Amino acid sequence: MKLATYKDGSRDGQLVAVSRDLSTAHYATGIAHTLQQVLDDWNFLAPQLQDLSQTLNHGKARHGFPFEPERCMAPLPRACQWADGSAYINHVELVRQARGAQVPASFYTDPLMYQGASDDLLGPCDEVRVPSEDFGIDFEAELAVVTADVPMGASADEALEGIRLLMLANDVSLRHLIPDELAKGFGFVQSKPATAFSPVAVSLDELGPAWQGGRLHLTLHSSWNGRKVGMCEAGPEMTFHFGQLIAHLCKTRRVRAGSIIGSGTVSNKAVLEGDKPHWPKGYSCIAEKRAMETLLDGQPSTDFMKFGDRIRIDMKDAHGQSLCGAIDQCVVPAL
Repeated sequence: MKLATYKDGSRDGQLVAVSRDLSTAHYATGIAHTLQQVLDDWNFLAPQLQDLSQTLNHGKARHGFPFEPERCMAPLPRACQWADGSAYINHVELVRQARGAQVPASFYTDPLMYQGASDDLLGPCDEVRVPSEDFGIDFEAELAVVTADVPMGASADEALEGIRLLMLANDVSLRHLIPDELAKGFGFVQSKPATAFSPVAVSLDELGPAWQGGRLHLTLHSSWNGRKVGMCEAGPEMTFHFGQLIAHLCKTRRVRAGSIIGSGTVSNKAVLEGDKPHWPKGYSCIAEKRAMETLLDGQPSTDFMKFGDRIRIDMKDAHGQSLCGAIDQCVVPAL
């Protein structure tokens, strides 16, 4: 099933079921008003939503209406928590190599993760508001999952059983603020503004064979100002699968239903053309593009995003249809 949250003037919006082809929607208020309600009582409410979804998919919903991503909030407009990992070690290797730093050995066995803000999550078409272009505005195209309750100390396999839904994410980064924050040794705050999510969250049964062992084997598309810049494969090079990320998070605490865990920037390795590296899949964030340029030319030449720039992030299923709907955002000055 595919679920979205429509804007209705409230903080948490109104839950709608969406057809598999994203053409039609139906209010789910007869079942639950919000997605968090469903996550809190999944075993009772999810089968009812599944029935509604099937009715939509067969074109038999009496009160269906055209689905409009522009009306969507984030599927979970505010969440129990938003914890973002760095599951693609190639991203870490590339950025560190460009600045002449080595990757610590522990990074290959112990996932990186930060605790982001979850009180104000953006819808897929909401503007990215930033006080200044000087902050180094960057998009980050990612995957994210929404969990059920996961107990403290759960294994990676047990954690996989706690995944309920999958979404796309744009984890906006303000690159020029990051070094000073990290130098304090206490993590991101100002350098990580509100994260945006795809219009639709999908249940794992919608993914078919593309979902294997906590990894999604599909291509993540990123377009910057209408130009395709990334066609990155999300599955093969994901060093830590989602079960491992969730297990890392719940090592010393419980994870509650409605928690969102991100994959980090989807990233693919270079291939050699002669003696020079080449990245045929492109990039899912500008920091990677600048790292590529530094390795090839000695310095970066691509600027970060400017006001008026637009980022679009999408993923196609095995039939060429958009899986979760697209994130399509414009960067604007904060008022």
